[in-house]
Amino acid sequence: MTRKLYVLLSLTLVAAFVLAACTTPATTQAPAATQKPAATEPPAATEPPAEKVVVTWWHISTAQEHKDVWQKLADEYMAANPNVTIEISVLENEAFKTKLTTVMQSGEPPDIFQSWGGGVMNEYAEAGLLKDITADLDADGGAWRDTFAPGALGVYSYKDKNYGVPWDMGMIGFWYNKDLFAQAGIDAPPATWSEFLEDVQKLKDAGITPIAVGMGDKWPGMHMWAYLVTRLGGKANFEGALLRTGSFTDEPFVKAGEMIQELVAMEPFQDGFLGATYGDEATAMGNGKAAMELMGQWAPAVQKDNSEDKQGIGDALGWFPFPAVEGGAGDPNDAVGGGNGFAIGKDASPEAIDFVKYLTTKEAQQELVKINVAIPVVKGGEEAMTDPLMITLQQSLAKAEYFQLYYDQALPPAVGSVINDSVQGLFAGTLTPEQAAQAIEDSAAQELK
Repeated sequence: MTRKLYVLLSLTLVAAFVLAACTTPATTQAPAATQKPAATEPPAATEPPAEKVVVTWWHISTAQEHKDVWQKLADEYMAANPNVTIEISVLENEAFKTKLTTVMQSGEPPDIFQSWGGGVMNEYAEAGLLKDITADLDADGGAWRDTFAPGALGVYSYKDKNYGVPWDMGMIGFWYNKDLFAQAGIDAPPATWSEFLEDVQKLKDAGITPIAVGMGDKWPGMHMWAYLVTRLGGKANFEGALLRTGSFTDEPFVKAGEMIQELVAMEPFQDGFLGATYGDEATAMGNGKAAMELMGQWAPAVQKDNSEDKQGIGDALGWFPFPAVEGGAGDPNDAVGGGNGFAIGKDASPEAIDFVKYLTTKEAQQELVKINVAIPVVKGGEEAMTDPLMITLQQSLAKAEYFQLYYDQALPPAVGSVINDSVQGLFAGTLTPEQAAQAIEDSAAQELK
């Protein structure tokens, strides 16, 4: 109805009511509770009912307490927005990947779905299957963007555009035994790679195994190589190799291999490390048989579970970030790790994006922190944290302007597999740093088009 027509109709109705009031006895008027004059109704033309919207959301949090938190947040949003229906599908990890591949091939992604960022997300973005939400993050002076730890948010960007956001992020760092450090006369964790090597030697001299690592599983050692590359070359170096303006044979990749082999020559690892699993690594730490391991935020729980008394080393456990590399181009605050987030499907409605904003408020983050689901990436989420070690880790993560996603997630799976094999070759001494870098580059040249 046009504004002009509405005014004319209103005037006509008012005139009719005035005439009726003059000719009809008051005792015949209907009670207000059962009959309201039409002129007092809210005009439909100026306040139309909100259009019904269905938002599809797939996530992989299958534990009951995790599902309960996500459902609670969805229910709260729907209560505040009655026109929105959120349809949640909870899928086990592998089932999720299989089903997502199918719907992506059909060109019909869910509105919101689990993502780890990196290579797979980038492929979906290239194929036009994701929605660019950069403008949403930057609206109102970047109000939404500014709530995130910048490095964590960067994991969900590709070619300077955001296609999703994180809801948690883990960080690789060194877990260490404070008692064994004290026995070796080490007063504080090392801040630089040179100090780290000095501490390794002090531990050896004290008859203590400096580092536990499970190279039989390959990936535990890959973290060390990836961190050295990140400290040596920084963001520009990795993105150059990824986007093919550079190469995986560039100096930082080769130099990182040289530094790995210099460390291996010191014999800092437990006996049989080349065939050991990650479980063996965690067992050595949990039983106090090694001074350090380089691992993610899950390490304390695994150390406990793998220890003889199921208690781990208790208050003797400490944490410090990967040391700075003198002369490296990377920022010493930059982090290596990974986590969980939400990717946004190409047909997602504004309501779907608004719901993701709600899921990434500090209050929502605190709900997740309370059940130990997340290392928060939204400012204020950390207020609900109580574990001192995890608080230290989160504070370090929040400083990272650049977050290097695990190489086997940041890159196509085939390249990640070659990296793991090549790093194992570095630890075993069967590949030179140059050979390892070339093998990775050969794979990247095939997979990164």
